[in-house]
Amino acid sequence: MLDLDTREWLLTNGLGSFASGTVSDVRTRTYHGWLIAATNPPSGRTLLFSHLEASLEVLGSVVALGTNFWGNGQIEPRGYELLRCFDINPVPKWIWGQDNWQLTRQLVMPYGLVGTGDWGRSRGALSREQGENSSFLHSSSCPMTPLASSLLTLSAVTHGENPHRLWRLPLGEDRTASPTQWLPNAHPQFCHRILIQYRYQGTDTAILRLRLLIAERDFHHQQTAGPELHFSQLLGQQQICLQAINSGHFGIPWHLRWTQGNYQPDAVWYWHYGLPEETKRGLCDKEDLYSPGYLIVTLQPGDVVTLEAQVGFPDPLLGVLTPKTFAEAVEAEQKRLSQIFGWAQRDRGAQKQENNYQCPILNTQYLSNDASYYPAGSPKDYNKGNLRNALVPQCPMTPFASPVKDAVHSLLRPRSTSLLTRLTQWLPPAHSPIWQQLLKASDQFIVYRASIAGPTVIAGYHWFNEWGRDTLIALPGLALVPQRFDLAKGVLRTFGHNCRHGLIPNVFPDVDGEPIYNSIDAALWWIETLGLYLEATQDWEFLAEQFPVVQQIYKAFVGGTHFNIQVDATDGLVSWDARGVALTWMDVVIGVHPVTPRYGKPVEINALWYSVLCWLSQWAERLSQLEYGSPVRLTKQAERYAQQAQHVKTSLQKFWNPQLGYLYDTIEPDDRRNFQIRPNAVLALSLHHCGFSEQQGCQVLDLATASLLTPYGLRSLDPGDPEYKGKYEGNQEQRDRAYHQGTVWAWLIGPYIRAWQRFYPQQSLPFDWQPLLDHFLFDACLGSISEIFDGDLPHTPRGAIAQAWSVAEVIRHIK
Repeated sequence: MLDLDTREWLLTNGLGSFASGTVSDVRTRTYHGWLIAATNPPSGRTLLFSHLEASLEVLGSVVALGTNFWGNGQIEPRGYELLRCFDINPVPKWIWGQDNWQLTRQLVMPYGLVGTGDWGRSRGALSREQGENSSFLHSSSCPMTPLASSLLTLSAVTHGENPHRLWRLPLGEDRTASPTQWLPNAHPQFCHRILIQYRYQGTDTAILRLRLLIAERDFHHQQTAGPELHFSQLLGQQQICLQAINSGHFGIPWHLRWTQGNYQPDAVWYWHYGLPEETKRGLCDKEDLYSPGYLIVTLQPGDVVTLEAQVGFPDPLLGVLTPKTFAEAVEAEQKRLSQIFGWAQRDRGAQKQENNYQCPILNTQYLSNDASYYPAGSPKDYNKGNLRNALVPQCPMTPFASPVKDAVHSLLRPRSTSLLTRLTQWLPPAHSPIWQQLLKASDQFIVYRASIAGPTVIAGYHWFNEWGRDTLIALPGLALVPQRFDLAKGVLRTFGHNCRHGLIPNVFPDVDGEPIYNSIDAALWWIETLGLYLEATQDWEFLAEQFPVVQQIYKAFVGGTHFNIQVDATDGLVSWDARGVALTWMDVVIGVHPVTPRYGKPVEINALWYSVLCWLSQWAERLSQLEYGSPVRLTKQAERYAQQAQHVKTSLQKFWNPQLGYLYDTIEPDDRRNFQIRPNAVLALSLHHCGFSEQQGCQVLDLATASLLTPYGLRSLDPGDPEYKGKYEGNQEQRDRAYHQGTVWAWLIGPYIRAWQRFYPQQSLPFDWQPLLDHFLFDACLGSISEIFDGDLPHTPRGAIAQAWSVAEVIRHIK
């Protein structure tokens, strides 16, 4: 693997579906594939289409372009040795080549939610029946091609099975019965698809062979060939329909179509693909993939072939796949993002220059239709096997100059603490390539949940679903800073609607399930984030709407609720005590034993409680002035909340450790103090209302800076602590034991910055943004930020390759 570039790329569709792989085009994870479809958005994620194994024949010589790890440790074929360039902007693009030819491949995953307006203002909710069959809904944004005449003329390749029994074809449906089903902006419709485009340049005719590799499995697990698992395929004009049958159960139907080429059925299993990232994680690391056949395409120089894989049956009523479809999908996505984030339209000349300069990630120029282009002049200029060096920003650029390009080139030279100053001097925020990439990254986490018919936030890719705490902490960066206020309002309203017993869900269910309320702080973060939303929007009508939920949370904490969560009447602090669970953000439980239990009174929970009481006092006073209720009653409530806040502020001094000049992490139920140096003290200083003195804040930050701060965030535990674990590696239990015991969390840089700005407003931030930006642009998942990093040097990125609150906190402060 030393000469393979295993950095990763990610495409998403707003429904939880995604595509992901590596720069070298080798699969290293269970989660790599080109169509992992969220069949019950954003859940039910299923790998359907792994990839296309490509080979190219030119002048009788056949070269394999794919790269695979195998279970015996071999790498075969070694197509990465012919890989000349990779680019991530605006979509992933690979260029393979030799002296007399080159082949470009691009992928795009179009946005999958059709028929809604702004987030939080859906024009219609899915019915139960529509939600359950959402994979079969299409719209004008999900173009399909007609079959040769109708679905009745399909030829079947079913290996001896009756095709009409295997395929539940919707021939009898009255497609005209519900015309709104086909209209945009009627009811939300789901479309899961991936587009692939190949472009050939060369001096001679070439033959491109594309072998389909497919699966039908949950995205967490590997597929294994067996006698009970087989696949049906039905052939149409330039398309094939596929469906797994496992032990008599029908899988998810989907289809692949193409603009040119001849398909040859050739069913074969490929056994024992190796997945080295899973090997490192101590998980199952072998997989079998099925190939139903391959496509043969004869290409003249300049020819393009476009393919589309999409969940559901082909629809004979809707559009035709053409070579332009791919460009239209890319343009539609760019337009969607521009509309969301208000990116100003640039003049055509500047736009043309910036399109040629693919800043800021892995810069290459797009190929022209009439000439071959190699960034270094000739393919032989590249060192074989040294792809990574050929892909970094030193790769030669377009021949003409650009003010934007020159500005960013200067920014990406050797590291400097003045990066942001220079960035904002050269480029307005809306035009900053880094800023736009951050916003684009943030949008990957915003998804639609069918069970609540509204927006939610995926905590991270690849394996996370949404988490209430993560969503609420990330929301200011994902929604408030970019001024996506309808999104913020919709998420807050959804969480508020699902408040039970004074608790906010930490996990939302799929259809017919119940939310999970295993968090002490989600309710407090909901109020804190609601306060930030109101400060940004002055939306006092929404406050009046949500104030009953606020009061429900207050009463539950004061009177007591699940997990023995209750305010201690003697000091006003919040306490909890329930064995076998972990209710704070340090939430790992192995069996029934929390790694960081934090029973009693955690410091950040009580700092949040203080901030909540301050918000309540302000809001009751505000509502009394606006006459949303009884002014006299609301004024008295405001006074009571203020008195309680003052009581809590006094009691917060119980957390002060004068010997260490830091805050105790918890006050345990037996009144013992936990004096470990953790970032929760910094969290306590970072909230909108802070209950600690300036002197205390400065001392905490001084020690946190010395012990916890790294170039990528804060460590979760002081390296000098006996329980510190500096590397997040090994099997599941080993990693779990390191998760909050020294591992660096990128999202914690946000609270650190907010605390620093509060207590050291006149001093420069002792944090260099450049390593984290380098990571964002050039490391791990290109164009996103990892969940965690090793506590020890060199702080290797770990965990999820793209994490919502990591990206959100950078957005919140880098601007």
